[in-house]
Amino acid sequence: MTPLQELSWVSLQGPRVLSQRNGKRKTLKCFGESLVATENTPTDLIYQWSPKHKHQRVTCKGKKNEGDQFVLARRSRRKRDFTSGLSWDQLPDELLLSILFYLPLQDLVRMSSVCRRWHRLVFDESLWHSVDLEGLTYGGLALEQVLAAGVQRLRCPRSFIGQLQFAGTRPLRVVQMDLSSCTVATSALEDILSCCRLLECLSLEGLQLSDPIIHSLAQNPRMLQLNLSGCSGFSAGSLGEMLKSFSRIEQLNMSWCDFSSDHVKDAISNLHSSVTHLNLGGYRQSLTLEDVTVLVERCPNIETLDLSDSTLLMADSFPVLAQLTKLTHLSLSRCYQIHPAAFADFSETFPALRVLGIFGLVHESHMRSMKKGMPNVSINARPFSAIARPTPAPCERLVYIERAMWNKKCRLRLKS
Repeated sequence: MTPLQELSWVSLQGPRVLSQRNGKRKTLKCFGESLVATENTPTDLIYQWSPKHKHQRVTCKGKKNEGDQFVLARRSRRKRDFTSGLSWDQLPDELLLSILFYLPLQDLVRMSSVCRRWHRLVFDESLWHSVDLEGLTYGGLALEQVLAAGVQRLRCPRSFIGQLQFAGTRPLRVVQMDLSSCTVATSALEDILSCCRLLECLSLEGLQLSDPIIHSLAQNPRMLQLNLSGCSGFSAGSLGEMLKSFSRIEQLNMSWCDFSSDHVKDAISNLHSSVTHLNLGGYRQSLTLEDVTVLVERCPNIETLDLSDSTLLMADSFPVLAQLTKLTHLSLSRCYQIHPAAFADFSETFPALRVLGIFGLVHESHMRSMKKGMPNVSINARPFSAIARPTPAPCERLVYIERAMWNKKCRLRLKS
């Protein structure tokens, strides 16, 4: 028996006094004895002796109802039904949004089909701050809805988006976006990026771009990190104009792009001094010592520099690179024109250096003696570059967070 059920038995104490119409008070008697104490009296007898509850009757007579009487009966309070809780419709929007905030992505979308009000609340921008759609297939419509909902952090790598009929006219609120290795039409990508003005971190690794896309990126002066590794389809002039507009950029990855010598020269000659992490690897016949000299003059604050696979570079580039006094990470892997003996006094030339990548240059038999000569430098510890990449490869010296984007996870996540 619950506490509420137990309360119905408490009033059965003391004499039972009933009121009658004449106003007199009468004490019920049973078997010639007064019910002074009803503690041991059977309950069914007490209810039998109690007067029946009479409804309040209101008679109404009128000209049309002279022969009839209409009785309005008021239902007993004890029999009146009371609701034990509130309806969902009575909850304010703020409370419903707080509840919807804790739903996973799939359940949140299902709630949008309940009614029009819930559909409006489900797609409130406060619930769609960060979304992870990795591995999405045929997700053109889904991506449209997410962008229209006001997402600020969008992670959608390795997804099949296909054609996208994005007819957005107002600027999007996207600040960080990862579309690396996506299957998406260039025209759809143009539509999306043409509405972006607040981008700070962007990864388009491995995508086919165009000059309109590069021009749209130039409209984001807050850009801090940009990953264009493996991209193609745009001219050298548009690349230079874009980089000229990025006065705050810190990390830039332009490795292994479909670049000519003009692309490399225009890119380097338009970089700002704000760049601290730069990846220009993969330009075997395009990057020269002259380009490195211009780079050092324009970007004296570089801390991490990757010039891997630049086969035209030789040991005479070391004095030029030594002017970067803040350089702590240098990668010269597979720069085959550099002789291993040139690294003998490398720690003296670069006193601030802590990480060195020379894959393919030094044989394993000489690696031990080289590490002994540079005890403060970690050699070949990072085979993959993490510059401007939203989710770098796992490394013993880097904190790796699964399915993170620039060291932060998204709140809503598509379950695989």
